[in-house]
This record gives sequence, structure tokens and C-alpha cells, in this order.
Amino acid sequence: MSNVLTELESAFEALNLPKNDQAWSKLAHYLALLQKWNQVYNLTAIRNPDEMLVKHIFDSLAVAPHVTSERLIDVGTGGGLPGIPLAILYPERQIDLLDSNSKKTRFLIQAKAELGLKNTQVYHCRVEEHQPVPLYDGIISRAFASLEDMLNLTSHLLAPDGCWWAMKSQRTQDELENLPDFAKMTQVIELQVPQLDAERTLIQLQKQSS
Repeated sequence: MSNVLTELESAFEALNLPKNDQAWSKLAHYLALLQKWNQVYNLTAIRNPDEMLVKHIFDSLAVAPHVTSERLIDVGTGGGLPGIPLAILYPERQIDLLDSNSKKTRFLIQAKAELGLKNTQVYHCRVEEHQPVPLYDGIISRAFASLEDMLNLTSHLLAPDGCWWAMKSQRTQDELENLPDFAKMTQVIELQVPQLDAERTLIQLQKQSS
């Protein structure tokens, strides 16, 4: 545990996130839960704890300095990534989690309870079935292979002028040139994930008022 806490402290420093002992403790607890449940529920293909820390926790934290939405939903969250790390980091924001896989949502409900996350709700449904009131001002996901799919399948969840935050592992210039009319690309952020030598990008798009 102490080694994980030290690694988290270093990652926060690298990402210019403020020192936060409580967040480090909860993130370490979440990582332990992910490892434990993954043995039975197959939440992620990554089995190595060190790799989980970097490719899941640090990868999620890398977007934290950029995502400004106060009412956010993580669509296709799987084991809670990036939603749970963001909910731990920003207890004052509402950060909901949606997934259609019942095993994964069972884990999310347990993790929410054990981590004491009062600022998140877990939804077990397909994205097109979710009808939130009020609408979200932000949607984040690292689950969609296609940016166009993400925009089309989630637009009904997002308030006018709200933002999509698409986490991508490679440049997507072709996708950015073929956006639907209701979405406008506002910025492409090159992310630096601590201890990860791989390309990561966060694309911010804004929903256009009709």
C-alpha cells in the first residue's frame, strides 16, 4: 500500500494536481478493489497491479486538470474508468457511471459503497435508454472506438453548450473532419500520463444549440 501511495503522490506532482492524502488513500483502495474483483468478474484485461496503476489510474487522472464539467457522466465506464478516479478527486461534482454489463455495474455499486462516493450514481442500462433529468453538462468516455458513435449515441444526455470529453489513444484527424452538425471541436489536448510512454489525447467538443 505504501508504495502505491508514493507512486500516487509522484503522479499528482507530475500532473500538477494538489497534494491530497484522502484522495491517494481512496485511489489505493479502489485499485485494490479492482484487482480483487477482476479475478472473478474480468473487469479489465490488465492483470498486473503496476500496469493497472499506470494504464487505468494514472491514465484517468491525466484528464483531471482539463475536465471542467460539474455534472458529468462516464459512458461505458467498465470498471469505473475514468469516472471513479474523477469522483474521488472532485467530491463536489456529480460524476455518474453508466455501463450495460451487469457484472461491471455490480462492482461499481460495491466500489461506490466502500469508497463512500456520495457524488456518483451507477446506471445499469444501454446508453440510449438513459434519460437523465436534468441533462449533464459533460460526457466523458474512453470506451468508444469511434468518435462519431460517441457523439450520436450520447447527444440526448447532454445539455446545449455542454461538452464531450473523448479519451483517445491515437490521433483521430479523419474523425475530426467528419463531425455531426451538432458538435464542434473546441480543443485537442495531448496528455502526458505519468510512467506511460504512449500517445494519449483528450478531445473536447461542444454541443451546439439547435
